[in-house]
Amino acid sequence: MPATKKKPDAKSEPKLPPDPRQSKSRLWLTFPAPLITRPVIWELGQKFKVIFNLRQVSVGKDIGIVCLELEGARSEIRVAINWLEGLGVEVEPVEISVLES
Repeated sequence: MPATKKKPDAKSEPKLPPDPRQSKSRLWLTFPAPLITRPVIWELGQKFKVIFNLRQVSVGKDIGIVCLELEGARSEIRVAINWLEGLGVEVEPVEISVLES
């Protein structure tokens, strides 16, 4: 019988301190009607080194509103936000926690 590899114990793996350049931002995105059917958030994930998490979404025929959490390097998040705004998406910071909603 071949020997099976034993997984390393999670406790034995060194824990690295969080990178101070990493950041997490929660944003409200408001999409105008022409952008509602465009896969903007998918494009954002392809163009920029950010992790995105949809927290809340409401889409109608005239407007789309998304609560989006972005995680990554601060500079990359800034560039991603500028790109969204350049497309015509209104970007505002979330002022209250929406994790429970």
